[in-house]
Amino acid sequence: MTVTDSAVTPDIHTTAGKLADLRNRQAEAQHPSGEAAVEKVHAKGKLTARERITALLDDGSFVELDALARHRSVNFGLADNRPVGDGVVTGYGTVDGRDVCVFSQDATVFGGSLGEIYGEKIVKV
Repeated sequence: MTVTDSAVTPDIHTTAGKLADLRNRQAEAQHPSGEAAVEKVHAKGKLTARERITALLDDGSFVELDALARHRSVNFGLADNRPVGDGVVTGYGTVDGRDVCVFSQDATVFGGSLGEIYGEKIVKV
């Protein structure tokens, strides 16, 4: 297994395995609902949550907060469906050199519905 091999579940009992697991989670956070959901958003002529933030902020200024946060709910079968980010992208950056905090709702995750962690992420910024 290589450190960047996402097809194999990394051994989280080793440093290399922990790093591989972190990289896998970070990659998942970019599109928590998968590429098909992104294509569906684009087919409607819309931008994804991350694309909207990129369009708003100065290039390279965005710092994401709590990208790997997951909801805690176990009701309605949600224990098996815990996408990272919990449906909202939050962070800070600059617009024309001025500091701003931003959040963008991700409708590809649970239809954009608000949950506990989702709300906590927004309140943090």
